[in-house]
Amino acid sequence: MTDSSSNPGKKDVGTLIIAGLFVALGLITLNDVTGYSDTDSIVFPSFVAYALIFMSVLVIIYSWLKPNPDNGFGKGDWWRRLLLVASMIAACLVMPYAGFLPATAIAFAGSLFAARHEGWDMRSGLVFAGSGAVIMAGFYALFRFALGVPLP
Repeated sequence: MTDSSSNPGKKDVGTLIIAGLFVALGLITLNDVTGYSDTDSIVFPSFVAYALIFMSVLVIIYSWLKPNPDNGFGKGDWWRRLLLVASMIAACLVMPYAGFLPATAIAFAGSLFAARHEGWDMRSGLVFAGSGAVIMAGFYALFRFALGVPLP
């Protein structure tokens, strides 16, 4: 591994590209919410878009001032990255047809498989399945009953 201080001119290009894409997505979202007719519907996506832009700009500044060329598109398991993105896309595609809970289960399971580096055994599988069910039910109850958000 190389120390970033030995390569002061080399930027972590992957981080800069992804953070730039997140800034662009935030701006697209802010542009999109201008067409919403219900003012209550604008609050959450606008807040998230502003937060995404702000945090991404901070990442760009930090990464520009203190580069770490080992970040970004560095080494790692690409199948984990692809599984995470694929599970999120699958959840978005499934939600209108199957509903919130099955789509959330797909996203949770895909994210968990992508993130867990240790091996699987029966006990850990049951613990993760049980905790995932509790978390998904909690989010369902929060959105459906406490916040009154209509869910598919």
